[in-house]
Amino acid sequence: MEHVSVIGYLAASLTTLSFLPQAIRVIKTQDTESISLTMYIMFVAGLLMWLVYGLLTNDAAVTWANLMTFIFALPILLLKYRAHRNCRKI
Repeated sequence: MEHVSVIGYLAASLTTLSFLPQAIRVIKTQDTESISLTMYIMFVAGLLMWLVYGLLTNDAAVTWANLMTFIFALPILLLKYRAHRNCRKI
């Protein structure tokens, strides 16, 4: 593996894994009050676009990183949306 690829995979791993503690915390506590729904919608949409880009360009590091981050971010978005929807009903 080339040095450039190693740097790409390391960067992808670090940025992807940085979401794991937040995802675990939100899932455990169900507390999404301090998270912006608009930001998370934009973030998850961006992840999907990066994922498609990675697939179209056959870039494994981009594809892997964005797929994993999407998997970690989606539950947070769903919990935030559910909390937002429930608050609007009250």
